[in-house]
Amino acid sequence: MANESKPEVAVVMGSSSDWETMKRACDILDRFGVAYHKQVISAHRTPELMADFAHNARANGLKVIIAGAGGAAHLPGMIAAQTTLPVIGVPVRSHALSGWDSLLSIVQMPGGIPVATTAVGNSGATNAGLLAVQMLSAFEPELADKLEDYRNELKEKVAESNAQLV
Repeated sequence: MANESKPEVAVVMGSSSDWETMKRACDILDRFGVAYHKQVISAHRTPELMADFAHNARANGLKVIIAGAGGAAHLPGMIAAQTTLPVIGVPVRSHALSGWDSLLSIVQMPGGIPVATTAVGNSGATNAGLLAVQMLSAFEPELADKLEDYRNELKEKVAESNAQLV
C-alpha cells in the first residue's frame, strides 16, 4: 500500500539493507489497510534529517513510528528521544553478532524514553507492524475487528496443522 496521502505510521530504517527485514512490517500494514510512509534515515549519517523527522512527526500526522536498525541500532532510541509518539524498535539481524548488538542497543533505553522493542529479524518486524495496528485499533474500531479476524485465521491455521498430524 504505502499510501503516502495520510500516513498514520512511519516505517524507517537505518539503511536500505534493512528493507529485507522491515518490509515485513509494511506487509502487515498493507494487510490491515493502514497508510504508512517508509524511509531510510540514518542516526549516524543523516542526524539532521533524523532530528527533523522526529521533531515534526506528530505535526505531519503520524501516530506510530516503527524504526528498524542493525549494528549500533541507535535510530529507534534517538527518534524516541525527540518525539512523544510511540516508537517500536526492530533489531535487524547483523552479520557480526547476529542481531544481539542491535537488540541490546534498542532494548536498553534509559527510564523516561521508552522504545517498545520486538524480536530480532523478520518476526520482530512482523510483530512491530501488528503492534502499530493494535495501538491504532484502540481508537479505530474497524481495525479492532480486522485484528479479531486475523487472530481467528491464526487459530484456523493451527487447527489445520494439527489435523495434518492426526
